[in-house]
Amino acid sequence: MAKFLSKAPLPLSHPACLLATWFGAGLLRPAPGTWGSLAALPFAWGIVYYAGPIALAVATVVVFALGIWAGGVYEQAGGGKDPGMVVIDEVAGQWLVLIVAPLDPWYYLAGFLLFRLCDIAKPWPANWAERRFTGGLGIMMDDIMAALYGLLAIAGFRYWF
Repeated sequence: MAKFLSKAPLPLSHPACLLATWFGAGLLRPAPGTWGSLAALPFAWGIVYYAGPIALAVATVVVFALGIWAGGVYEQAGGGKDPGMVVIDEVAGQWLVLIVAPLDPWYYLAGFLLFRLCDIAKPWPANWAERRFTGGLGIMMDDIMAALYGLLAIAGFRYWF
């Protein structure tokens, strides 16, 4: 079991660690970013189901702001620059993509795959943001920029079909 979990520089009970790792999803190995994106999906579904896509947009902004704080605290505690275990950035990015997706498992799967592809590939301006910003803002910005591609793809698909 130990080879599937990473050790965090803060105890999981610390609010910054709990949020930064999205309740421990970022401690899973391999590919903590993928685990973070997966862990974001049921939250997004629930928010949209009970409160609508505007609520998901508001939640995305809130998670983005919390991520700046939590990611910065985690990084300063010894997690290194943009630590892989910090996945709240994946949550915000994943939710941003899903704002335009209907409550349909196929759209959520497409949104998940598009976001992971763009987050890994880091097309411009995501790669620029990754180099330009530091600390908690740097952790969050590149994923938000990458998510814009997924959001546009889902919105374009819905518009044309």
